Amino acid sequence: MNFNAVTIRDIAKELNLSVSTVSKALHDSYEISEKTKKLVLECAQRNNYRPNPIAQSLKQGNSKSIGIVVSTIENQFFSQVINGIESVAHKEGYNVIITQTHESYDLEVKNVNHLTSRSIDGLLISLSTETPDVEHLKKLHAQGLPIVFFDRVTEEINTHKVISDNYNGGYDATKHLIDSGFRRIAHITSPPNISITKERLAGYKDALTDAGIFTPDDYICYCPHGGRDISEIENALNFLLNLKDKPDAIFTTSDRITTTTISLLNKLKVAIPADIALVGYTNTTLADILNPPLSSVHQQGFEIGQKATEMLLNLIKSKWPVTEFETVVLPTHLFVRESSIKKDKNL
Repeated sequence: MNFNAVTIRDIAKELNLSVSTVSKALHDSYEISEKTKKLVLECAQRNNYRPNPIAQSLKQGNSKSIGIVVSTIENQFFSQVINGIESVAHKEGYNVIITQTHESYDLEVKNVNHLTSRSIDGLLISLSTETPDVEHLKKLHAQGLPIVFFDRVTEEINTHKVISDNYNGGYDATKHLIDSGFRRIAHITSPPNISITKERLAGYKDALTDAGIFTPDDYICYCPHGGRDISEIENALNFLLNLKDKPDAIFTTSDRITTTTISLLNKLKVAIPADIALVGYTNTTLADILNPPLSSVHQQGFEIGQKATEMLLNLIKSKWPVTEFETVVLPTHLFVRESSIKKDKNL
């Protein structure tokens, strides 16, 4: 069954009036008599008429809508970001259109094209793990579309960005493991091309270097699709557990990789932290009740969403071209729980 929305033209035909008269009546124009206005409004209500937002946006020059591109809304971090975005957008009278890439570059391109076809006023985007280049975004940015990046960003487009302090998040997590007595610390992370991977990896490496600990390259495992396929994480764990000098701790760097790792280790009967300690990135509210409770780096998802939206709306509302841009870095916080506290295996 097709839904055909009632248009001004339909109302005009039913009442035997011109389209112009109906339009003016709906806008309470002084040119139209009260009697005609009443007839038009009654007909509009009777037929459940709603103004066409796209047509209005073309007429007014804006749609009062912003597009959002994230990997998946099931990720607690991105859910919190979206809540932050909506808290600002709705207050300012803007609607949001949310799309998911599921870490697919092709879907990212399709989503962006769909959003721009809806005449959005601006775009908030976190790049997918599979995105090899940002030509599709460069073109839109050059055409004047306001874009703000958050979380996973690119340096190839000069615009506002909002990120977590990924370097210090990686550094603090690794240093905590070192201070807890662990020395063979492995790292399971997303693909090497994305910004968060590079920044968290740098923090991990520097913490080890500062402690005088040499870590073999074998201890660093990349998940090509960000752990979207569980087999990526299974392969990484199996590889690490079969090393001659297998790690005594693991630092993971995304919500999906972290929670899947603790689940897989439990299934493999690997005792956490007695056999292997674990610290990860996760914004899940369930970290306290996982088995064991999970030490994790927490990102300010809600605040990232708020700040990114404020910056985007400033770009949208600016009457003059904006040439100076800012990268806002929000601090992370390490929550220490049982998964990373060294225990005596003999107890």
